[in-house]
Amino acid sequence: MVAAGAALADEVGLANLTMGSLAKRVGVRAPSLYKHVSSQEDLNRRIAVLALNEAADAVGGAVQGYAGPDALAAAARAFRAFVLEHPGRYAATIGVEPSGPDDPLATAGQRLLGAFTAVLRGYEIADSDVDHALRMLRSLCHGFATLQAANAFQWSADIDESFEWLITFADRGLRAL
Repeated sequence: MVAAGAALADEVGLANLTMGSLAKRVGVRAPSLYKHVSSQEDLNRRIAVLALNEAADAVGGAVQGYAGPDALAAAARAFRAFVLEHPGRYAATIGVEPSGPDDPLATAGQRLLGAFTAVLRGYEIADSDVDHALRMLRSLCHGFATLQAANAFQWSADIDESFEWLITFADRGLRAL
């Protein structure tokens, strides 16, 4: 049920995902969905967990065997590709907070942060600066990918070239630390 909801969110946007539209998609009556999820909020949280785990798999797999700038580029490209391919499910991850350390949302989020933390090991970053570097990477990657997914880059410069510029910029900043 969650996978079907995530796929529908990718097609119609998370804001347009309803229990009624999901029921129609899977060929059941809406009340039948409540055997699997307790509410729209529960469905969205489960989609967020799925999305974070999938993004962690994509980024973690992409950085295997790479370090430094190569790992950074692989992680950024994998994250961007995930967001562009799954904009609805990725949207479910924004603004949702784990209820505690054992919440599957927290576990999935830590997996994704772990993949980006692995990238940072290729740079000489003080332990006290790792959180700042993670926030910088997330902001750059999230911002670019979500703007692109929303078709917000309407000027003539090539989007892929701009993204590669962003990666180079981040690498220079991380090396400057």
